[in-house]
Amino acid sequence: MRTITAKFGGTSLADASQIRKVADIIKANPERKYVVASAPGKRFSDDIKVTDLLYSCYSEFAKGSEYSDILAKIKARYADIISELGINFDISAEIETIEYELRKYPPADYLASRGEYLNSKIIAQLLGWAFVDAAEAIFFDENGIFEPAKTYQALGEKLKALPCAVIPGFYGSMPDGRIKTFSRGGSDITGSIVARSVGADLYENWTDVSGMLSADPRIVDKPKPIEYITYTELRELSYMGASVLHEDAVFPVRTAGIPVNIRNTNSPDDNGTLIAASIPHDVKRNPVTGIAGRKGFSSIRVEKSQMNGQTGFGARLLHIFARNGVPFEHCPTGIDTISVVVNSSAFDSKRDDILREIKNELSPDFITIEKNLAAIAVVGEGMISVKGMAAKVFTALAEAGVNIRMIDQGSDELNIIIGVDESDYEKSIKALYAAMIQ
Repeated sequence: MRTITAKFGGTSLADASQIRKVADIIKANPERKYVVASAPGKRFSDDIKVTDLLYSCYSEFAKGSEYSDILAKIKARYADIISELGINFDISAEIETIEYELRKYPPADYLASRGEYLNSKIIAQLLGWAFVDAAEAIFFDENGIFEPAKTYQALGEKLKALPCAVIPGFYGSMPDGRIKTFSRGGSDITGSIVARSVGADLYENWTDVSGMLSADPRIVDKPKPIEYITYTELRELSYMGASVLHEDAVFPVRTAGIPVNIRNTNSPDDNGTLIAASIPHDVKRNPVTGIAGRKGFSSIRVEKSQMNGQTGFGARLLHIFARNGVPFEHCPTGIDTISVVVNSSAFDSKRDDILREIKNELSPDFITIEKNLAAIAVVGEGMISVKGMAAKVFTALAEAGVNIRMIDQGSDELNIIIGVDESDYEKSIKALYAAMIQ
């Protein structure tokens, strides 16, 4: 029998009604043996996530302010879930333990992790499954860096000895036993780690959307869903902010060749999006998988006569940005010009230092700065085998009246990145979608 690791997000576990849906999904397929749970998310638009309440509680405690009202809200939230599920779970004892530990003044990570901890214990009891505390088998070193080899071995041994188990997402432990959390959204990472540790055949990531979309639905009306996408394509689109999966969660399963299925808890019959190393040959796909973009870029264009004859000019230019802590996003070049595209928020505070160093060290003829740029990526592994894709991109933008400020194509021909004025961003996305996907 295959083994599936299933992770459920905060909206999927926001209240008792949602948790019942999750329980039904788990029971519907006996291959789902290991479940990773998030803390309860928002039940409605103005609601507060349990994790946010926990952070607020810690903040008030750290300031020496009264925090008991916030802790009472957290207790009431879980008490409602427990009552509606009809299970026997002593939430009062759990809250007393949390408050006792809090008075020892642990790091904020301890309190932040309790949302996943409590939700996972509740779900384990509802299912009649074993509960495995992530702190016992997901490890960080003394610098707070995740230890993959140690974790995969310990967690794999612990879980494979159990027929089924629920594991809280978001955290692990330091060498001295202190709780350490991943970044926000880290339950996705935990799910991927569990899948890797048990050698799962599939990692299901259940959320509130039926997979990824081929464009931003806030810009394009009802964009087509993406049924299949490769890890490489996902990386490109995620970089532009078009992913429903925490970016770091891709790497543990990618290296192990485990596919990921993004599914919708509220529409469990939808196939969602399958992410894999390669797409089956019998699957027909559009050459363009998705279109995504981001605003907030600046381009620093450096011009110097006979630049191409100066060995190391580009390396020295990029080193100036690196030395000032400003990573570059793209670097289009010409014979006598080179442009460095950077995030404006990172560049602005270092602008004067960087410009001065460029002038002193490289003696350019001209330096030109363009601000308020947006970068748009047209992504698809199928583009490499189709003639005229770049021409199609440029024609679509020209017909929409968009002036292209930058062009950058990856060496693997997986994507075409276009720079446009921020004022043309939405218009460009719509034009590209209509030409390349619709």
